This record gives sequence, structure tokens and C-alpha cells, in this order.
Amino acid sequence: MTQQSVEPKTSPEGAGPGSRVPAGRSWLDRYFHISERGSTVARELRGGVTTFMAMAYILLLNPIILGGEDVNGDLLSQPGLITATAFAAAATTLLMGFVGKVPLALAAGLSVSGVLASQVAPNMTWPQAMGMCVIYGVVICLLVVTGLREMIMNAIPLALKHGITMGIGLFIALIGLYKAGFVHQGKATPVSLGPAGELAGWPVLIFCVTLLLIFMLQARNIPGAILIGIAVGTVVAIVINAIVDIDPKSWSSGPPELEGSAVSTPDFSLFGNVEFGGWGDVGVMTVGMIVFTLVLAGFFDAMATIIGVGTEAKLADDKGRMPGLSKALFIDGAGGVIGGVASGSGQTVFVESATGVGEGARTGLASAVTGLFFAACLFFTPLTAIVPTEVASAALVVIGAMMMQNARHVDWSDRSVAIPVFLTVVLMPFTYTITTGVAAGVIAYSAIKLAQGRAREVGAFMWGLTVIFIVFFALNPIESWLGVH
Repeated sequence: MTQQSVEPKTSPEGAGPGSRVPAGRSWLDRYFHISERGSTVARELRGGVTTFMAMAYILLLNPIILGGEDVNGDLLSQPGLITATAFAAAATTLLMGFVGKVPLALAAGLSVSGVLASQVAPNMTWPQAMGMCVIYGVVICLLVVTGLREMIMNAIPLALKHGITMGIGLFIALIGLYKAGFVHQGKATPVSLGPAGELAGWPVLIFCVTLLLIFMLQARNIPGAILIGIAVGTVVAIVINAIVDIDPKSWSSGPPELEGSAVSTPDFSLFGNVEFGGWGDVGVMTVGMIVFTLVLAGFFDAMATIIGVGTEAKLADDKGRMPGLSKALFIDGAGGVIGGVASGSGQTVFVESATGVGEGARTGLASAVTGLFFAACLFFTPLTAIVPTEVASAALVVIGAMMMQNARHVDWSDRSVAIPVFLTVVLMPFTYTITTGVAAGVIAYSAIKLAQGRAREVGAFMWGLTVIFIVFFALNPIESWLGVH
């Protein structure tokens, strides 16, 4: 499918119908199409900063996930992993900003990092694991070049796209609630309020204050409500931490204070540490399954996120398709290659991009700003710990609430639509993975249409996706049947 076929015909570069483009625009406005998309430079800058603040936790979390041992028992350098995480996020997000020109920020995909840490690294050396990461990125790029990835995305019914948006909203809201300590894994129940049915500690109270403050600012239509809330919440956290005796372990990302120098030297010791081959002990079938799992983790998480954030940014046309989609998809795929070479795991579009969109970001300028902040973190990594996770998490809950507004577009009286959308929405947060929600929604949609005798309405690509997702759910039994471990 050509690029022209997915762009709205009502206006250039995703602009809304009737948009007015002022004369005498700056080169920045012209390059990023800021006026066409109904935005301003100030909104883009604010959105880029907000997105970074919501994503900054990845600089601490990704090294923790990847910081185990490989098959040789070698421990990975924590400073090296932090540098790799920051570099890969900066490179891919800047690429998305200047080439893709959409407000989508990228960083190490936690689903991909989880697969690498739990399934790949224990069975091979770290350079070989990063080689697998590069391969999965190349596979996704090939799907984009051939047009298959974009055609697959455009084949998804509009109702399911709205369901994906809502599911992502609940998913990121749950992430925010969990990271803030508001929701815990319960002892007698799957989840609970706080660790024992009640909130505990100052950090979660600061989360609640920040969350309410942002909602109040939004209710007053205050511009920059999310960014203001995060800034105020951080100041409150610093003050309370200074005057109250708070256990440092009660803060998810450490107390909001600066220890030592604010400047650090990047550690590129892991950069370029990639190997291809030497997988004889693992087996061809295992290698194939690993690549398939990584592609699933990177492909469909990013697909759902791009659809959800793009719709929220009003960059989609009346059929839920985005302008410049092929560029965004290719850059997302290239994130696997860039992350593998940098040893920072595969990079993918983050759902936290929605926080910047919530602040008015509509163009790649916001992504460029986010990317520059990640680049700065190569030298100012200690500063990323100042904003508490509890404060940043409030923004995720706010955006989750905003994305639920798509429920008004779904015809809940039509079961062929309502049931797949319901499964898509609830399974994302309930299984803590975006891919599962998308998979269940696609399978249910195809099955119900088949039961109604309307199988032709599904389309060839949706049927193909249905088969793939059935394999996805049956992967473990298939592996057991084939003797793959």
C-alpha cells in the first residue's frame, strides 16, 4: 500500500479539516508542520519535556531488568547498561522526531527486555543475545519495507483500534498506580490497595496529591497541567523528604535528592558488543522461537501504541489511519537494530508518549526535545533520579483517564464489535501486556464474524493475524510438543 493511500485527503500532514496555516512561518514550523497540525512551538516543547519526564524511569528500570548474568556467568556493567539505555533512546527518538515527524518517543521495550533477560541471555552470551535483538529489528524493518506491517495495521477494524486505545489507557493507568505503590500484589487477592489493604508511606501520599492536583488543573483548563503537576509534586517530595524522617527504601526510585556530582562520564563499554552465529548449542528451533517471540513482543506492542497515541494526537483519519505511518513503523523496527548494537535492548514506541500528546504535542518537534533530554542524560544521569517515580506515575493515570474517552465511538449494542473491544480493553491491564489484549480482540472479532456468517467482512490480513495470534497463545504447548525448551 502506498503512502498516499493512508494519508487524510482533507489536509496536509495530518492537519485537521479547515486548518489555517499562517504566512511567514519559521523554518521550524515549516519543517515539522506545526501550524498544519494545529499546534505551537510552546506546546511541542512542553509535550517533549513531559514525555521525557514520564519515560525517565526507563533509565533505571531497564538496566535492572538486563543486569543479570549471561550463560557464562558474566555480570553486565550497570554504568554501561545505563549509557546504552540512554544512547539508544536518544538516537531512536531523535530519528522519529526529525524523520518520522510524529510525537512518538522510543526507549527500551520492557517486553523485549523481559524476553532477552529471561529467555535469551540465560542460553547464550550477551553479544549473541544482542545479535538476536538486531535480527528481530531487521525482520520488522523488512515487514515495513514490503508494506506488510502497514497493511496489517490498516486492516484492523476501526472499533478495535478504539478498543486498543482504551486498553492502552487502562494499561498505563495500572502501570502508574502500581509504580506509585497505590496498587500492590495482594496476599489474599491478586491485587490490593497498598501492601495490606491500605495506603502506606509518604511517597504514595505525594502520588495522590500530584494526581489530584493535575486533575484539578485540567478541570480549570490550565495549559501545561501535567507538567505543572509533575514539577510541583517533585518540589513537594523534595521538601517532605528533607523535613520528615522517611525510609529511603520507601521511594520506588530512591529518595528525591542529589547524591554526589550531577555530571557523569558515559560508559560505552558494551557498545557494539554484538555477535551473530555460534548458536549450535541452543538449536535452530530455539533460535527460531526466540526470534518469533521477540518479533511478537516488538511488533504488536508498538503497533497498538502507535495506533493509540496517534489517535489521541488526532493524527489519524476517519478510518483510523495515520499519515507518515510507514516512516514511523520503519524507525520503530530500526530501534531493534540500534538497541542491539548499543546493548540497550530493542527500542520501541512508548505508551508514555501519550503524556506529551496530552500536553498538546502533535509533531516530531516534541520527539526531538525528548530525544535531546535522553542524550543529555548520558552526562547527567544522576539528575534523572530526582523526579520520584511516584510523581511521574501520576501523569500515567491522568493520560489513562483521557484515553478512555474513546469508549463513546464504540457501538456497544453490536456484539460483533462490543465483545472483541471488551476483551481487548480488559486483557491489557489484567495480563499486564498489550500484545495479549490485541491478540484476544483479533481472535474474538474473527470468530464472531464467522459465527454470524460474515467471514468475508474480516479480510485476508485479519484472518492471517488471527492464525498468528492463535499460534501466539498456543506457543508453549507447541514448544512442548516439539521438545523445545
